[in-house]
Amino acid sequence: MTSEAAVWHRLAALLPPEDAQEVLEFWGIGEQEGGLELLVSALLKHQVAIDETTRAEIAIVAEAWGMWPLPLGPLLSQCPGNGTASALQLIEDTARSPLPGTTVGLPDHLFLIPWISCTACGRALARAHTREPWGDLSYTPEQYVILDTDQGVALQVLTQGSGWDALMALRTSCERQP
Repeated sequence: MTSEAAVWHRLAALLPPEDAQEVLEFWGIGEQEGGLELLVSALLKHQVAIDETTRAEIAIVAEAWGMWPLPLGPLLSQCPGNGTASALQLIEDTARSPLPGTTVGLPDHLFLIPWISCTACGRALARAHTREPWGDLSYTPEQYVILDTDQGVALQVLTQGSGWDALMALRTSCERQP
């Protein structure tokens, strides 16, 4: 389990001190949405280079607070990378259609959106959504799924828990991580 306070402090530490303090103040008063908006906008404003693992972790925090994929996804993708190799990588192919759950052995009412990949083993964390009566996918995922992209199967389905739990499952499922 990841300590939310530790994550916020680590992410805020990427920023100049004044912005970092303001991000932590937002978190401290329960205004996480404002803190996230400030975090990402300050990363952009100061052109702070982040690694892909940090980008994926910001996406996890944003989803937890109802800000993923919109409004933060497009802004986060504009943040400069630092060019270092990362164990995780955010999958940002928004043009690709969701995968039917049946393609990996899941029920036909689920649709998968690949979200974060493990660069060491090629497995991916996907969000499993249902289709709403008006045609859009559900706002929040019903489940998280660890996919073996080579074999096209679901290795693990997390029916409960958070994005952090799912990210930890992806990390621990990797057989090639040091």
